[in-house]
Amino acid sequence: MRYGVLGPLAVWDAEGRPIKVPEVKVRALLADLLVHGGGPVSADRLIEDLWASNPPGGSANTLQTKVSQLRRVLGREQVVREPAGYRLLLADDTVDAVAFQELAERARAHEEPAVKEGLFADALALWRGPAYADVAESLFARDEITRLEELRLDVVEDRAEVRLTLGEHTALAAELGVLVTRHPLRERLRMAHMRALYRAGRQGDALQSFQDLRRRLAEELGASPGPGASALHEAILRQEPELATPAIGSLSCRTNLPTPLTPLIGRREAAEQVRARLDPAASTRLVTLAGLGGVGKTRLAIAAARDVAEQFADGVWLVELAGLGAASAPDDIADRVITTLGLCDTAATEPNLDDLVGWLCRAVADRHLLILLDNCEHLVEPVAVLANAVLSAVPAAHLLLTSQEALDVPGEVVHPVPPLTLPEHTDPRMVARSSAVELFVQRAAAAAPGFVLDADNAAAVSAICRRLDGIPLALELVASRLRTLSPHELAARLDDRFARPDVRARGLPARQQTLRGMLDWSWQLLTSDERTVLRRLVVHADGCLMPSAQAVCADDDLGAERIPDLLSRLVDRSLVVRVGNRFRLLESVAAYCAERLAEAGEETAVRARFVRHCTEWAERESERLRGPDQRSSLERLNAETVNLRRALDLAVTQGAAGYAVRLVNALAWYWFLRGKLTEARRSLRAALAAVGEAAPAARLTARAWLTGIELRTSQAGAAPAPASEDPTAGVEDPVLRARLQWFVGTGLTGDGRRREGRRLVEASLAGARAARDRWGEAAALVELASHAPAQGASAELGAALFHEVGDRWGRLRATRSLALVAEREGDRARSERLHREALVMAEELGLWTEVVEALTWLGRTALAGGRTERATELYERALSVSAERAYNRGEIHAELGLAHAARLRGDREAARRHVNRALAKGRSSGHAAHAESAPAQPNLRTSF
Repeated sequence: MRYGVLGPLAVWDAEGRPIKVPEVKVRALLADLLVHGGGPVSADRLIEDLWASNPPGGSANTLQTKVSQLRRVLGREQVVREPAGYRLLLADDTVDAVAFQELAERARAHEEPAVKEGLFADALALWRGPAYADVAESLFARDEITRLEELRLDVVEDRAEVRLTLGEHTALAAELGVLVTRHPLRERLRMAHMRALYRAGRQGDALQSFQDLRRRLAEELGASPGPGASALHEAILRQEPELATPAIGSLSCRTNLPTPLTPLIGRREAAEQVRARLDPAASTRLVTLAGLGGVGKTRLAIAAARDVAEQFADGVWLVELAGLGAASAPDDIADRVITTLGLCDTAATEPNLDDLVGWLCRAVADRHLLILLDNCEHLVEPVAVLANAVLSAVPAAHLLLTSQEALDVPGEVVHPVPPLTLPEHTDPRMVARSSAVELFVQRAAAAAPGFVLDADNAAAVSAICRRLDGIPLALELVASRLRTLSPHELAARLDDRFARPDVRARGLPARQQTLRGMLDWSWQLLTSDERTVLRRLVVHADGCLMPSAQAVCADDDLGAERIPDLLSRLVDRSLVVRVGNRFRLLESVAAYCAERLAEAGEETAVRARFVRHCTEWAERESERLRGPDQRSSLERLNAETVNLRRALDLAVTQGAAGYAVRLVNALAWYWFLRGKLTEARRSLRAALAAVGEAAPAARLTARAWLTGIELRTSQAGAAPAPASEDPTAGVEDPVLRARLQWFVGTGLTGDGRRREGRRLVEASLAGARAARDRWGEAAALVELASHAPAQGASAELGAALFHEVGDRWGRLRATRSLALVAEREGDRARSERLHREALVMAEELGLWTEVVEALTWLGRTALAGGRTERATELYERALSVSAERAYNRGEIHAELGLAHAARLRGDREAARRHVNRALAKGRSSGHAAHAESAPAQPNLRTSF
């Protein structure tokens, strides 16, 4: 049994069918038992609650009669008599009020605003009207009604605040106005309404709302508004900038730009010029910031991009290209952009995705976005190809590049980034106006607390900045020397250093020679061990954590225990940058260290340690991907993606096939979970083609993974047939073989070869059970249950096993399978609950196609139940996620769902508009069949 108290009292049976509870007193009895939450209620208490001060004669017998009537409806075992009284047997999920509170708590515990908003919305959707509406006048229910109503308003306020961070101020201004009228003294609700009004451009209404609150509090309670409301009122009066931002807190949802650790110095005019060129109203759509290494191109680009972020509705995105090899193709750069934009799992739904540049252009064709491609100098030609394609196909796209040379393509505007301005005088006041001096003094004060520019050191500081040509990196490197040297001593040493003839590198421009000389000097001041660590760090393409630094930099002569101290000293000298727990080399320092590594003759050995470490680390993480640490493991693998790609490239190019094959085998499941099927296919093929020895079992494993990936990246029936009936034959590890049989078998099923696929999945189930692999058994059971309506028990067991091992992806798959079983059995209520659970798990794992599928299913369920308003909300959420993630099929299904909802509301014009959008999207994306016939949707074009 399931019970509903968030509205008129309702009871549903196990199949979700409503059960009528006859007679007013019997309903009141049930309500009283529900109010007590399954706890015992004495007979005297029940008599008093049901008949107040006027109990009938023989009230005990009358109560027993009502209990008997209730038992006939619910089942005798549901209403239990105990010495303490009567109680109702209740499971955890059988009362909608309990489910409401659980959803609210899960929402509050989540960090992602969009997920929080969805959970709050699901919680509020459980309300069908005022709580305990049938017995609202009864004294026994009043406290519980008050409690639930307070909880509901708390959730309304929580959701409103989250929606404000998502930029939904215009809709909120109207919605909250009605609630404020009903609850005029709730300050938190009033504050959310004031913020929504202000951001919707209704400042006068926001101020008037505060005055209304102040008047009512004074008249009704003799009180004044609290400090929060008063502070908000003052902020509105002052028109503080953060209030005017339409989507406070949402910038992080629309950009991955890092937050600057220090202020931008000496680039105010340059930043304004770049901002002007990036203005969407300007004709320029490709801006390249060009300059020598160390001059601050990236810092300027990020600052300018942040300043214009609000002008790009679909975000501003930083794509780091330093980790890509010089032989990379345009598709490799497009793959990096697709991953950065969060489109990889939806891209994986497209068969034959060989033209990544073309798919990217189609995916963002209607978007208004800015893409910052950083460090392009070693990839000028492929970046030029990508830039031309994007600018031609995406009218509202803008590109900002940093490079040491221009692309030299039509439409490009090159903005040179010179060094900082140099001091022209020795007067301290005049010297301080130089941006080079300003940067030097700031960094010097950070390195040597208490340092200030004054009359005694102004001449020396001026000489230092001139000697270093105002190059930011050189200034930062030398500033750390003030810990042990005075400005005069430092200036003298620089003068002596740069006066020597051997400091000038032949063929380099003067300023490039200056930076090179500064790096040479910094290098010479290091100890032997510090130099060793610094040059070995360069093998990392995207920085590293301490364990990786120890694994790569340590050897027989330099113990791993010494690396943290040496790394700390390099950070102090500004040669290594620490961001959080990650250590990075700046671009120019990395280039310099690469030369030093080659000079030391260590390239081969250090690269080999790097490849070995990455392979062993990935193998450990691979198993964590199937347990309770899954989400954290995904995040760790995301953070190390660039380094792992570098390791694979090195293994392939240096003939280390054994490590290459081991590495792709370790990463195959990660690629699958993240939807990076194109990268998986390309990487597996490269590893298998690599020169060198590799264990036969490892090669067999890689071929099996590749077979499963190719089955998922080809059109149905077009994938090459497996080389053998069981491509996993020969894999010795029984656990691994069973898992691979499942992977290939599910790929065959998706490719339309159901009989072959089922045979392999059944083999995987037998193998997993024999090897006592709980994960493999769960995966096979869930897959078999999804194709066999009668195997609900298999789905239940699979779900239990996935829960036991703590795999959230597996629980998601199992939950969806159970939902389908429940739907086939006619248990719509359970199916809906399971789909809601699947939605939460999919959102938490960032599996956006699964999110859309769950939302559209819930939308169809709401429509079937006549809840058109709720269905519309769900379909709109599905449409928003689909559009953001370029999931064309999801957009089509959502548009058709909205059309159906509009038709049921009688809005034929809106329905026709949604249908036309679905058809247009189907034609433009190559998914016309989905637009013509979406699952569980009527032929809406004939319904008008």
